[in-house]
Amino acid sequence: MKFEHLTFDLPHGTFHALQGGDPNGQPTLVLHGFPDHPPTAKPFLAELGRRGRHVVAPWLRGYAPSPTAGPFDMAALTGDVLALIDRWSPGRAVELIGHDWGGAVTYDVCVTAPERIKRAVTLAFPHPLTFLSQPRLAQLRRSWYMGLFQLPGSGWIVSARDLALIDHLWRQWSPSLWLDPTLQAELHETLRASMPAPLRYYRGLLRPAMLGTMRRLSQPITTPLLQLHGSDDGCIFPQQVNDRHRFAGPHALEVVPDVGHFLHIEAPEAIAERIAAWASRPY
Repeated sequence: MKFEHLTFDLPHGTFHALQGGDPNGQPTLVLHGFPDHPPTAKPFLAELGRRGRHVVAPWLRGYAPSPTAGPFDMAALTGDVLALIDRWSPGRAVELIGHDWGGAVTYDVCVTAPERIKRAVTLAFPHPLTFLSQPRLAQLRRSWYMGLFQLPGSGWIVSARDLALIDHLWRQWSPSLWLDPTLQAELHETLRASMPAPLRYYRGLLRPAMLGTMRRLSQPITTPLLQLHGSDDGCIFPQQVNDRHRFAGPHALEVVPDVGHFLHIEAPEAIAERIAAWASRPY
């Protein structure tokens, strides 16, 4: 499937995105996570397109060639997504799919502007309040990088030895995934041009603005929402607690066997099929 490279002039600057799929299909916005960008997910985006979706996948704030200037609080990231929806799909609710940090933004978009989202899917990221409420020792060990990214010199550490730390995280988080060297080189180029902006997402977790985010996220989500999580995720443990009270609308949680954190890259056809099957159910 061919993808078109688009730009959107939004209040924070010019954002870049890939577009593909059925131009007459369901508008579907796909948000990447850390440390990633849209091109690695092209097979997944193509599978969505084959299932009747018109797909746009932007480089988020902090990831070149989109703007790399902050701020990086959740309200700002959510504002970018809503502005993009206004430009790309005015008057028509979109399907929103978010992986990792893109998933965190997806939850916030759903509580901020539920009328703009027809349904949502999060990949490899539980509801943020659920994630924060279960600080098991094993999860804290997996989240060591969050502490590292608070350090002033962490951008240099991450970039050292041709982004060796980034490659280590990919291997650790999705042990069965082998990323094609061409895709890996393309991702490295994006991250080198972006550093240290992607790390500032994590620094924003400790800023006062995060309190406003937590208050917003305490509202039950009314948007129909599917959560997908890989059974072999080496970054975030599959959810162990029942958080149904955080969802006032249709909701499902599925743990997908034999895939890790980058589940949509490991198994693009299977993940797209799960999304399509869920979307076709009567709510």
